[in-house]
Amino acid sequence: MDIIVNNSSMQPIYEQIVEQVKGMIMKGQMKQEEMLPSVRTLSKDLRISALTVKKAYDTLEQEGFIVTVHGKGSFVAGVNQNLLLEEQKKEVERDMDAAIRKGKSCGMDDKELRQLFELLIEE
Repeated sequence: MDIIVNNSSMQPIYEQIVEQVKGMIMKGQMKQEEMLPSVRTLSKDLRISALTVKKAYDTLEQEGFIVTVHGKGSFVAGVNQNLLLEEQKKEVERDMDAAIRKGKSCGMDDKELRQLFELLIEE
């Protein structure tokens, strides 16, 4: 499993892991019932705390992307297509929110942002 951790990022490491694993699952790079590396193995490979990996795995499990079987490991869950679609919509929403904040920080008002959105959506 190819995960890249950016230690200088403002985003917590566990969130970086969560996003990358979700991305691999949504893109079909990880298949249903595929086993994830153990917490210890991944923490050793990434040179980070096992607690950080555990927090990422717990988050992925809470969101329905993986299933953990005690004594056997963590596996990619049977991902519901509606769940994938909802996750993709949330990602678009986060990107749009960031764009709006950036526009407002540059002095753009709501009208200008709407006009820009309309112009871009027509393309």
